Amino acid sequence: MTNEDRKIELLAPAGDLEKLKTAIVYGADAVYFGGEMFSLRAGAGNLSIDEIAEGLHFAHENGAKGYMTINIYAHNEDIEPLRAYIGKIRDLPIDAFIVSDPGIIALLKEQIPNAEIHLSTQANTTNYITANFWASHGVKRIVAAREMSLEELKAMKAALPEATEIEAFVHGAMCISYSGRCLLSNFMVGRDANRGACTHPCRWKYALVEEKRPGEYYPIDEDERGSYIMNSRDLCMIDRIPDLVDAGIKSFKIEGRMKSMYYVATVVSAYRAAIDDYLANPVVYRFNPVHFEELCKVSHREFTHGFYYNKPTDRDQNYLTSDYTRDYSFIGLVGTHDEASGLTNVEQRNKFSVGDTVEIFGPRTPFYEEVITEMYNEDGEAIESAPHPQQKLKIRFKRVPGEGFILRKRK
Repeated sequence: MTNEDRKIELLAPAGDLEKLKTAIVYGADAVYFGGEMFSLRAGAGNLSIDEIAEGLHFAHENGAKGYMTINIYAHNEDIEPLRAYIGKIRDLPIDAFIVSDPGIIALLKEQIPNAEIHLSTQANTTNYITANFWASHGVKRIVAAREMSLEELKAMKAALPEATEIEAFVHGAMCISYSGRCLLSNFMVGRDANRGACTHPCRWKYALVEEKRPGEYYPIDEDERGSYIMNSRDLCMIDRIPDLVDAGIKSFKIEGRMKSMYYVATVVSAYRAAIDDYLANPVVYRFNPVHFEELCKVSHREFTHGFYYNKPTDRDQNYLTSDYTRDYSFIGLVGTHDEASGLTNVEQRNKFSVGDTVEIFGPRTPFYEEVITEMYNEDGEAIESAPHPQQKLKIRFKRVPGEGFILRKRK
């Protein structure tokens, strides 16, 4: 296997422009983002056309790529607005479009003949015949259905033209309708999951009610808090990188366009470090559990390997709660350092105080700890606590962190 064959693309979510830049700075090889319409994450900040242009410029300057999601399943009333929107973005240097609807592929090819097409996981490609069909229609990359095992993916890759790539999710929230063709949200609240408006009813608390006894609710299991019967654990494959590579997966995709900038920075940083460890010497590579521990410092549910090794069992679901584990708080974003005063500018993101022990980390920089001993407000007045959202602070550090570094604190 050549070095080029071993090349892994780390693909990160970019819910808005800040997250796009954060993902690239922290080590993503590519980002995926939505415009203000026609993406399956309507609840994310998403990017205006001007922001897409700025984001692509930033990505390309830093040797990264930008993929745009237009992965809704369009209804008739979407077609003409979509056609007009494609006309507005056709000259932007978008590296690829992530699409699920063949009609939208046709619209893109009509207006952007050389557009690179990546087939969204929403298209639910679960076999090599279907994958070859899409490859024969000009699709460069198949984003695999989440229901596929590593063995199935390996067989699919072997049956595809050599130039056709496979992308697969390696980390993040799992939809109970794994590839996403779900109608629960439509049925319950009239919001279409396949057009970007999912309300995540699979995470809600459910009980059983008998027809002739309205108002009498029975838990589906014996836990007194009810049952979360469709609540999947989060996917995490950071400890199985060699298996993903062996299956022929080119692009390792992180879920999370609606997650925070802190989440993006932490998860991308952990996977970047783990992938770099692997690429340095695949033959002797051993997984470093420190990388997994980093993932546990952001908001997450319990983890699973999903379908990659076997069909999920009750151990891959959480029947007790849909709550996240949040053991750490993102408390500050580091700005510029003033050599004359020895103070560093920090923008507060959650409350912290003098005397707190904080962890500091940055791009390709392992975390380290410091105790906050001096802190000042914008007017230069010494303060003991920073309780105000996005408060501008000046802090004295023993080891000066780089601009863009992140401060976090154990709760």
